[in-house]
Amino acid sequence: MNLTTVTYRDPLNIAIVKNVITVVLSIAIIYVNGTLLHTFKKHEVFNTNPRYILYIHLVINDILLLIMFTLLQVLSYAIFTLHVPFCIILLVIAIISSLNTPMTLAVMAVECYVAICFPLQHSQICTVKNVTVVITVIWMLSSLTILPDLFTILATESRDFFHSRVFCLWKTTFRPPELEKKKDISNIVFLVIVWLTLVYTYFRILFAAQAAATNARKARNTVLLHGFQLLLCMLNYVHDLLLNGLTSLFPSGVLTIRYTVSILIHVLPRIISPIIYGIRDKMFRKYLKKYLFHTKNANAFVHR
Repeated sequence: MNLTTVTYRDPLNIAIVKNVITVVLSIAIIYVNGTLLHTFKKHEVFNTNPRYILYIHLVINDILLLIMFTLLQVLSYAIFTLHVPFCIILLVIAIISSLNTPMTLAVMAVECYVAICFPLQHSQICTVKNVTVVITVIWMLSSLTILPDLFTILATESRDFFHSRVFCLWKTTFRPPELEKKKDISNIVFLVIVWLTLVYTYFRILFAAQAAATNARKARNTVLLHGFQLLLCMLNYVHDLLLNGLTSLFPSGVLTIRYTVSILIHVLPRIISPIIYGIRDKMFRKYLKKYLFHTKNANAFVHR
């Protein structure tokens, strides 16, 4: 996960402005996602529903990604280099979270497909227990993708390297060239599987029985939104290509381009999840309004 680059540094005033924008945006999105998480935990109607459990798993991963991105962004400006072990911890959490997202989107699409195409079997297939198992498998698969890389650098790098400081990037920490190729291959495999799942479920829902036309249309639109989310996730994998292309066209604006691309790829896509369920979903919207209204009334009472 490429979060920034090292060739140049901004003047202090510009660095402060950029970090303030990053922190404010991230806190705002984390607050919204945190509100959704609180609403989920407070009401049994959500935490006993497999669909909402999958959604909140997506929200938690968005929060983790934002925290890691903001930490790396701010620390890269504030102290520039980090101790290698600390950098590895931040990168591993960020990478696992970023891999969890597309797999969770695929599982959510499958859940929609089962609900529309196999309504009688849905309650037996999509249970809280089964969803918990699936989420555990997602974390295991993501971890198994990055752990071999971790073991490789533990075996090949010197002790001095782990006592040194680096500008915290994948390429400066996981340095063996074969790891870069492995990362590209694993990303392609993940994305192909997820895209095939989304396309298959979308067309199966599209041709679902006319008796369930309304529900099928809603599920189809949800799968389309999952596809849009996945498209935004894929921007992470063309980060370097996009950055190199734009900086070659506008070399004088290299620092602005790097910052803007990072915000577009790592921060703004995290807004999509709250929109899909926090606003589109009637049930979540109903309980969210209750929570916000209750909070507003409580604050008004305190200030009397």
